[in-house]
Amino acid sequence: MAYVLLAAGYGWRLACYRREFLADAADPRRAFAFFTFVAASDVLAARLAGDGHTVAAAVLLAADGTGWLLLSYTVPLLLLLAGRPGLAPALTGANGTWLIWVVGTQSIAVAAASMPRPVPEGLAALATCCWAVGVVLYMVIAVMVATALMAYPVRPAELTPPYWVFMGATAISVLAGGLILRLPPTPLGAAVHGVVTGLSVLLWAFGTWLIPLLLAIGAWRHLLRRFPLAYEPGMWSIVFPVGMYGVASRELGTVLNVSWLVTLGRYEAWLALAVWAVVALAMTVALLRRPVSLPDPDRRHP
Repeated sequence: MAYVLLAAGYGWRLACYRREFLADAADPRRAFAFFTFVAASDVLAARLAGDGHTVAAAVLLAADGTGWLLLSYTVPLLLLLAGRPGLAPALTGANGTWLIWVVGTQSIAVAAASMPRPVPEGLAALATCCWAVGVVLYMVIAVMVATALMAYPVRPAELTPPYWVFMGATAISVLAGGLILRLPPTPLGAAVHGVVTGLSVLLWAFGTWLIPLLLAIGAWRHLLRRFPLAYEPGMWSIVFPVGMYGVASRELGTVLNVSWLVTLGRYEAWLALAVWAVVALAMTVALLRRPVSLPDPDRRHP
């Protein structure tokens, strides 16, 4: 129901407020958030496929694949046009949301690889290719965002929770890699099996390394620079990477027969639940403390 309402809402906004819609798509601080549509579609597709609703899952996979193609070419083009001359204006807005492009790409691989067995060879090839594109995109975008962080002064207000998507993008890449390794053998799958295995381990290790760094950035922001620790919607972007890290660890450990990875993923799910509960509680408190605006009885409305 939420998916249908959001799709209708975005369609209404595009039809009635096209200028504002396109302005968001050309804003480097907001543009890549549109790829949440792709990720959301694939979450539903993967879940429906696991429950045997193959037709509905296939429809969602086709819809998000179309959306991914459209966004993957229009959003970078709009940013390039907005950044003339050079890319400096676009890079000043580079942030953690840029990695949602990677998340959306890898979510297609997850949904395609989650279809009921036997997975058609075409879907297996789609999952493999999307995984490969996602890995390359991660390397390119990570360099661009890191360059922006080092090239321009960083204020505490700008180091928002969406930077945790740095780790979440590695985690969903590992999950997609693990699911691809489970697929029935095909010529393409056999050709990339070793690459998928090696890069999945590399990405898991790098994502693990990022966790202390992200915690240190949060400590610098709130403890050293005294930026107020209060609820903001971006905090939900911490929940996804923490949960995805556990799922990815468990999947990789299962595929590679590494028992401690499976155990880590299983128990890390409780940490993800705890993070979710803390953010949900913070959101509830923030809503309850929000002042209520009452209409002014003396104000005359035309």
